[in-house]
Amino acid sequence: MNALERVRTWLTARRRFEFVATVATVIALTAITGALVLLPKSALPKMRPEPAAAQFAAPALPADPQLAEVRRVMESYGPVVAQQVSGEDGQLSVVFGHPYQRGDVDTLAHEIGPAVDSVTALWGPDWSRAAVVVVASSSAEFAALTHATGPVSSEVAAASVSDPFLPGHRPTGQRVVFAADAGRRLGTDGLRDTLRHELTHVAARAQTIDGSPQWMLEGFAEYSAHRGEQSSVAQLAPTLTARARSGVLPTDLPADADFAPTARNNAALAYEQAWSANAFTATQFGEPKLVDLYHRLATGPQTQPTLDNALHDTLGIGHTTFVTQWRDWIKTHTA
Repeated sequence: MNALERVRTWLTARRRFEFVATVATVIALTAITGALVLLPKSALPKMRPEPAAAQFAAPALPADPQLAEVRRVMESYGPVVAQQVSGEDGQLSVVFGHPYQRGDVDTLAHEIGPAVDSVTALWGPDWSRAAVVVVASSSAEFAALTHATGPVSSEVAAASVSDPFLPGHRPTGQRVVFAADAGRRLGTDGLRDTLRHELTHVAARAQTIDGSPQWMLEGFAEYSAHRGEQSSVAQLAPTLTARARSGVLPTDLPADADFAPTARNNAALAYEQAWSANAFTATQFGEPKLVDLYHRLATGPQTQPTLDNALHDTLGIGHTTFVTQWRDWIKTHTA
């Protein structure tokens, strides 16, 4: 056998060996894969998920069904901007406005978290703890967003609304709508207090029936708005203070009609009196008793006997004694 034939024989043998080795490798890999498939999951190594901070995006929160409708209404009045705010409990709030209202939108977005916490501390956690807040561009847009059917008073800076609902059911479609000039009229502090006032109505709405005494509903919201502030009665209730210092004290709790912002009414005085009645209750009997009184009186229209019974059951005093002690509180705190 010459050298050429020996080389040819060697190459042939090598190819045969490589073929056999390849087939053996394929068979071995197939067997291993089948064995892994048949193993129970407990025998396989477990992969540790990435920490939440390392993930690229957090899971999307469920959107409030009303957001698309709010945006649709607003877009008919111009371009819309929105800012989302995620609370510590994962609840998502959003503020809508128009581009030239970015300052008010930013202010309200900054205040939503503290406002929700403050309202919850007073009322309790049994509400959505999320807010939809809108800054309207005009009185027409304000009316459209609040479902107003008649003219809107220029004195109204904000309002909270919801879809119709049956008592005992959770309200839907709740939102707070600010008037176009609210930021200019109220300033930063006023926007904060008004937001807390309206969010108190949002929190309490499921427990509130139309026709309940306005001094309780509005006074409670006003107390909530200013809760924790280091402000004097003279600062929070200047009209009430001026009248008290001139010797004119309220003879009774304000009537519902006094709260209507009309030319004949001093609605500001009614709100101040209502706030003072709630502040007096919280100071003298404690905030839990004030919340209990709200639950008792927010059940619809109250007659004189039912009001008297509610005050007796919650505070231990009747209507006449309540008014007397409230007047004394006003006199003391406005002297």
